[in-house]
Amino acid sequence: MLGRHSIRGFQSKSVPDALLKEVFELAQWSPSGTNQQPWQVYVASGETLERLRAEFVRRTKEKVPANPDYKGKGRLKDPWKARRRDCAKVLYDAMGIEWEDMDGRSQAAFRNFEMFDAPHVAFLGMDGSMSTSAAADVGMYAQTLMLSLSAHGLASCAQGTMGHYPDLVRETFAIDQDIKILFGISFGYEDKSHPANLARTVRATLAENVVFMA
Repeated sequence: MLGRHSIRGFQSKSVPDALLKEVFELAQWSPSGTNQQPWQVYVASGETLERLRAEFVRRTKEKVPANPDYKGKGRLKDPWKARRRDCAKVLYDAMGIEWEDMDGRSQAAFRNFEMFDAPHVAFLGMDGSMSTSAAADVGMYAQTLMLSLSAHGLASCAQGTMGHYPDLVRETFAIDQDIKILFGISFGYEDKSHPANLARTVRATLAENVVFMA
């Protein structure tokens, strides 16, 4: 748990197929309500990934509006808004980007759509008929998958931006329209020389998030 952190710079080398299968086989043991295992996972590598990366980049550069399957609601308020800002500042500081440098910040954000040069990306979805409890199960699967990646010497970064263009994902993998994409996880081997990978966030105190009552 303490060894895992979000990586925003990857080596170009691919993960061997046998290791990929081992990682994802282990992630299958993630818990889910009444063992429904609602997650649907689509892993892109090689030429498929490069086509996806190029199209994500093109749409972003041309300002094609995002059209996620699940729309966000409301405006973020404190303390969550402050935590998001603090997280961004930690990343910008690691990359030598001043807070006032809007162009530098924009370039850092754009790296999301390049998938941080990762050699693999997994898109996580579920059938649209399922409820929010299934989405929670997909979240638990994502954590299990990222811990499995860490246990096998691999690095990852969960990305909400990978849910911006679900139509592209469905088209690429020939997925039924009933499957809705939630987010993605870029993964591979960490590029330890990349400055963004020096960023380390902190966590709120236990008292801020957990209530004990006897």
